[in-house]
Amino acid sequence: MANAISNRLDVSELDYDGIRENLKTFLQNQAEFSDYDFEGSGMSVLLDLLAYNTHYLSFNANMLSNELYLDSADIRKNVVSLAKQLGYTPTSVTSPSAIIDILVNNVPTTTASITMAKGTTFNTSIDNVTYNFITNEAITMQPTDGVYKFENVKIFEGTAVTFQYTVDSSDVDQKFIIPSNLADTSTLKVKVQNSSSDTTTSTFTKSQTLTEIDSTSKVYFLQEQDDGRFEVYFGDGVLGKAVEDGNIIILEFIVTNKDIANGASTFTLGGTVGGFTDVTITTKSSAQGGSVAQSNNSIRFNAPLQYQSQNRAVTVKDYETLTQTFYPNAESISAYGGEDAETPVYGKVFIGVVPKSGATLTEATKLDIVNNLKKYNVASVTPEIVTPETTSILLTSNVKYSENATTKSSDTLRSNVINTISNYSSTNLQKFEGLFRYSQLIQDIDETDTSILSNITTVKIRKDFTPTTGSAVTYNVFFRNALFNPHSGHDATAGGILSSSGFKITGSDEEMFLNDDGAGNVRMFYLVSGVKTYQNNTQGTINYSTGQITLTSLNVASISNIRGSTSTVIELTVTPDSNDIIPVRDQILQIDVANSSVTVEGDTFASGTSDGGTSYTTTSSY
Repeated sequence: MANAISNRLDVSELDYDGIRENLKTFLQNQAEFSDYDFEGSGMSVLLDLLAYNTHYLSFNANMLSNELYLDSADIRKNVVSLAKQLGYTPTSVTSPSAIIDILVNNVPTTTASITMAKGTTFNTSIDNVTYNFITNEAITMQPTDGVYKFENVKIFEGTAVTFQYTVDSSDVDQKFIIPSNLADTSTLKVKVQNSSSDTTTSTFTKSQTLTEIDSTSKVYFLQEQDDGRFEVYFGDGVLGKAVEDGNIIILEFIVTNKDIANGASTFTLGGTVGGFTDVTITTKSSAQGGSVAQSNNSIRFNAPLQYQSQNRAVTVKDYETLTQTFYPNAESISAYGGEDAETPVYGKVFIGVVPKSGATLTEATKLDIVNNLKKYNVASVTPEIVTPETTSILLTSNVKYSENATTKSSDTLRSNVINTISNYSSTNLQKFEGLFRYSQLIQDIDETDTSILSNITTVKIRKDFTPTTGSAVTYNVFFRNALFNPHSGHDATAGGILSSSGFKITGSDEEMFLNDDGAGNVRMFYLVSGVKTYQNNTQGTINYSTGQITLTSLNVASISNIRGSTSTVIELTVTPDSNDIIPVRDQILQIDVANSSVTVEGDTFASGTSDGGTSYTTTSSY
């Protein structure tokens, strides 16, 4: 029995070398073959073949098993199929959309109304390439005080396409496929015509939940096919109205160039508006929202979350998941209850969205998201889309390097360090829950080049606020991080941790600035020959523990230029208590690379020019 056990192969090894060694070990216990351990023998070649074959089979089995689970599946059709089991449909490509007003000029006063047809074309140019935007529905407008104006018209980039199928139940393989993988399914309109001889049509809407449909519900369903195109299918007569032989399926949709036209802001009329060509177009919101089809990683992340939400919005995670579904162009989403806001607002949930393209969401896009969320949220809760708050991080970095270890100049190294900082910001920050980790950054700086020996990097943070000019207003600015509290006995005349950009107040021609006294008071001062003269020693308060700054009854008359450019904001800069900065709720962190300071200098110890450290210079860490 013991000998039988020793003759068994170890089948747990999947590596080629391990498999081959296991085969050799097995052959040691037999007498038929004696040259298995001779690398130049024919038996050795057979061992190689067996080991390779086993390795291939193991690899394929492992890959096959990976494709059985959503977390590990890599092939697109498998990811889509597994997500479908959770009731999740990936989003298609989406078309950039813009909001415009259209003033129609020189219209006869006898004209009762003007109808702008569906598919009315507007042109724009990006990088000398022309793109078409179209309306996706007909709009009729009556004049107001003799003015013929279409307001808040939503236009989509792309080309309108209509495709038809005739239902044939004898064709068991018949599918109603949208014939383009560049079709924006959010623009899809589905109509069913009774027959070629009966032109009566019914409009079908996309099913949102099975609990609200019956045998007569005119709904359609959507699923992605293997080639990235989408299939429209209908109910079976129990869940949803079934289509019948001879019915004509009419699919209307927009084929788009994905995200290439994001940012378009100037439009011209490409046809007519109700027969009129003399129009004035005003852009209310530049084009945004264009995106590629949802990625495999995004499907893997969002499908389980949507399944957990069960098509209802109760928890903040539900709101995040549903918002991602309604607005696939979102780069990052953060939701929190109104009770967790700085000033609690009960009965609300706030949702911050960072778009993949564009700085902020348009008001029209916010409204669309809110209207979609209202279908799923609890009646007593009101969703609200908020603009993310940006906190800028300012760095002062002094880098030491060994001149003997590189041929690069200090200017080249400085440029490389700046690139490192910029890459850190874009990779780790600029999104919700993107923490600024100080130790990681200074390590990245040190690893920029092998010649870099050390860096001393200090951190400040900055927020802007837009004042109301000509009125005494109280402002609250939230850094949401603890601030450095100057030690007891601090010299108040030197100022504390707060500084500001300049502004003027009503009743004075002096340029004013803000600082703190180290004891929690915000002061306003102006300079006379470089000397601070305080206008108000109690202009507000600074809470070092919470990071809240309150400016009381500040009457701003005008705002000074900042770094040579006209500004509409006042900048407040402070020193944080910790070098690790934490974004809270809808807060976004970013490093202001352009206004950070980086110096690179040779290390005199490393170069041998410092005798006993007598000429070595250091940089303050504070």
